[in-house]
Amino acid sequence: MELCYQLPVLPLDRPVPKHVLSRRGAISFSSSSSLFGAPDPRQLSQRRGAISYDSSDQTALYIRMLAVTNKTIKPSFVFTPGDVRVRSQVGFEPERRGSHPYLGVDFRTLHSRAESAGTIPARRIRRLFSFQRHLLSSRLLRGAPHLNPLHILDEDYCGQAKCMLEKVGSWNFDIFLFDRLTNGNSLVFLTFNLLNQYGLIELFQLDMVKLRRFLVLVQEDYHNQNPYHNAVHAADVTQAMHCYLREPKLAQSLTSFDILLGLLAAATHDLDHPGVNQPFLIKTNHYLAALYRNTSVLENHHWRSAVGLLRETELFSNLPAEDSLSIERQLGSLILATDISRQNEYLSRFRTHLDENDLCLGNASHRHFVLQMALKCADICNPCRPWELSKQWSEKVTDEFFHQGDIEKKYKLEISPLCDSEANTIASVQIGFMTYVVEPLFAEWARFSDTRLSQTMLGHLGLNKASWSAMEPEASGSSEEGESEPGRATDEPSSRVLSQGSQES
Repeated sequence: MELCYQLPVLPLDRPVPKHVLSRRGAISFSSSSSLFGAPDPRQLSQRRGAISYDSSDQTALYIRMLAVTNKTIKPSFVFTPGDVRVRSQVGFEPERRGSHPYLGVDFRTLHSRAESAGTIPARRIRRLFSFQRHLLSSRLLRGAPHLNPLHILDEDYCGQAKCMLEKVGSWNFDIFLFDRLTNGNSLVFLTFNLLNQYGLIELFQLDMVKLRRFLVLVQEDYHNQNPYHNAVHAADVTQAMHCYLREPKLAQSLTSFDILLGLLAAATHDLDHPGVNQPFLIKTNHYLAALYRNTSVLENHHWRSAVGLLRETELFSNLPAEDSLSIERQLGSLILATDISRQNEYLSRFRTHLDENDLCLGNASHRHFVLQMALKCADICNPCRPWELSKQWSEKVTDEFFHQGDIEKKYKLEISPLCDSEANTIASVQIGFMTYVVEPLFAEWARFSDTRLSQTMLGHLGLNKASWSAMEPEASGSSEEGESEPGRATDEPSSRVLSQGSQES
């Protein structure tokens, strides 16, 4: 199947800047996602219908509130230079980084914090992979035998981080501690270690320098200013995906190609996330919303950014062109599956397969679908982690929501659900998210893979929900009523929780 190099039709009053059209490969595809089963924008109402508009389906109602509003609204405010930095189009030169130069707002400044002066990304990149040349040259001078490059790279890990990697398959893996031990390079070291552990580097004959550069660029293109959607979140999702790949059903069926796709998709699934959600981009008339026609805006951007880095580093240049394109297409299919507005679409399909018992992992398309479900689980697995880890993630994602709400208040925009710090608490946000998004998904995953890990995740989920309920008196009362009448928590949720919606993904 050939990819169509065709740019989308954009509103006449909002053309895509010329410097965006010249970006490296990130938007060189057709914006249509028909290759991946995503509907044409003209069929958008039908796709939303697949989520359900039946008011009796309260879980679907809650999901719909994640993707609130699908209209392009002209912003009634003007960003002043003191609020955000505006990139000038005059004399613009394409950046090396994967992030696009936004038309009106540089979202990197939205979560800006005091940073040490003189920080140069180029120096960090050189420091990260120049050690290989240093170690090799020093060994040659000492007359030491030449070692396998795979082991040379391992010597860069400090002792404690290397010990942690020996237990990377544990569900209690503390990604925050690992990030500190690796000096903020958790995504690079974790992903490289897993690719090496599965033997994918040798099997696909990946160039060590290209791979290292690709992982460094991926990590750099996550915004560390974001409290939640940053490189540590990507590393956490990658570690969770590794845990799922080791489950018996998957370990016995997945091919090396499947595992490579799963790990790359996990590492890049939120690449260049601006720290605000899709409705914010739509109502501020952001050019990305126009480019992708208000459909899976962020997910399309993450995928295009990942493809741009793959092409820039030529990571798969040793593979046949058809294989490289296949990797790019299937990578997009996995990343687009993380769109929370399509949650019930995937969940209903998964449930149907389980009810009919017709999932055949010997079938490539069925394996790919299971990978999509695994990535969806990994993306929102924070409530299923031990309380010490889950609580930190909950605080971070709520911090990001409330920051967006503060921006919306400042410019007199409609405040998005969950983003009003005066109307929501961390506990209320988490209780609603666990009840209507996380529990249904992981219950079906446990049906598919009834293992110790699945039961552990459901156990943590229940304990964490009880902990948040204890902090939220009103929600706690509703929870107790739900326990006395089974099924009521799902069928008749309190209007207070429903009114909040959800955006966590």
